[in-house]
Amino acid sequence: MLISLICLTQAVPLFLSEIAPAHLRGGLNILFQLNVTIGILVAELVNYGALKVKPWGWRISLSLAGVPGVILTLGSFLLVETPNSLVERGYIEEAKSVLRRIRGTDNIHAEFEDLVEASNTAKQVKHPFRNLIKRRNLPQLVITCCLQFFQQFTGINAIMFYAPVIFKTLGFGNDASLYSSVITGGVNVLSTLVSVYSVDKIGRKMLLLEACVQMFISQVAIAILLAHGFKDGQTTLPTSSAIPVVVLICVFVSAFAWSWGPLGWLIASEIFPLETRSAGQSVTVCVNMVFTFVIAQAFLSMLCSFEYGIFLFFASWVVIMGLFTIFFIPETKGIPIEEMEMVWRQHWFWKKIVPDDMPGHGATNEKALELKNVKVAPGEVA
Repeated sequence: MLISLICLTQAVPLFLSEIAPAHLRGGLNILFQLNVTIGILVAELVNYGALKVKPWGWRISLSLAGVPGVILTLGSFLLVETPNSLVERGYIEEAKSVLRRIRGTDNIHAEFEDLVEASNTAKQVKHPFRNLIKRRNLPQLVITCCLQFFQQFTGINAIMFYAPVIFKTLGFGNDASLYSSVITGGVNVLSTLVSVYSVDKIGRKMLLLEACVQMFISQVAIAILLAHGFKDGQTTLPTSSAIPVVVLICVFVSAFAWSWGPLGWLIASEIFPLETRSAGQSVTVCVNMVFTFVIAQAFLSMLCSFEYGIFLFFASWVVIMGLFTIFFIPETKGIPIEEMEMVWRQHWFWKKIVPDDMPGHGATNEKALELKNVKVAPGEVA
């Protein structure tokens, strides 16, 4: 099951980014994260119901986990190959046919030429993983690794994994703690819908920055409430403090769900060139899994040691995330995936890293970016 999850996490964002038109790529890609959040919510509801079936309710919960696997297996037979993949393997006419079908028009010449050019460049690369550490790919590698690291150090998985424990500590009973974790799952789904709607309108960078402010405020407020509520050696919070803490946790979850949650996968899947795209996504998944494991193993011990300070610990990382976003993450909204190279040459910092002979920086691509009215944040353009 874990291997299947890793494969899907690597393949699905890439697949969606490659077939989506540039102006809808963000929203379509985040549908992946939306379905993940729906799955989490459904799992919480199933677990809540199975808890009432004794003594074998856990068998119901475990066996129903196979249903999504069956749906995914059957659905995979209905998928088409991406034009990028077909061109790279030499199926030129089939690639044209698929591109016409998914774009709904015969006017695909310019986009198809970009795919062919990217494929020709990709064929010259014999060792994609070795190529990842070359200067040309360092911006993408650094950003994707940092996004996955920061995604976990927001504290989201710690909260989602241990929501029942947290809510029980806040004074809720066993059933109420599970019910409260279902509430966070519902907030997760609704907030991801916000991201689907807004990511291609206001851009990736604005969502990341807004979420940093919202997560920082909510985590600091939670720490203050917990410090005040447990100051006299109490083992549970009074209702006057517990309810605001639950609300603030939902505020935190909503901020993550429309920003660092889906955008960590979206940005990683759209910024690598074709020749290192699969290798880059593999590294992205690996980094995510490593730090998911680290946080999952460390959180309970940190909670016992830091107590309310655990939220200040994660809040400090949110500040670092915000600064990293301001200075090092460029806006990629509306830029065709095969023309992403120009983003690095226009960025105030990354243009010092990428080589001057980097492919795809001629007048054609400059004009393409102008025609798409790409807006680059102040301070990012030379």
